[in-house]
Amino acid sequence: MYAGNAYASAGNAYKSNEVMTAPKKKLVIMLYDGAIKNLKLAKLAMADKNIEKTNNAIIKAQNILAEFMSTLNFDEGGEIARSLMNLYQYMYDRTIRANIDKDPDIADEVIGLLEELRDTWSQI
Repeated sequence: MYAGNAYASAGNAYKSNEVMTAPKKKLVIMLYDGAIKNLKLAKLAMADKNIEKTNNAIIKAQNILAEFMSTLNFDEGGEIARSLMNLYQYMYDRTIRANIDKDPDIADEVIGLLEELRDTWSQI
């Protein structure tokens, strides 16, 4: 194994440990950051006309949105959970459109919404 792989493995192990030990609030913020990062990567790939990288980055963001949707608790969350579900579904649908059209403006729209949600979680 060459040194680059060793460093990558160590970094992945550290990140995995960080995720496993993170309090819920920090984990939610990390997920928002991950979705934002992937949409920004998708925009860069769009600019480079790299369809595969664009698709892969958007799918990663969609997976995070799907995770948010799957973990909502409607019994305890009530109207807030329903509103979040609608917002997550909207963002998911917009990422599909961004991917189909390779439209960075749609990616920016979703990034803005994700940043607002992340900032709200940071203030809690």
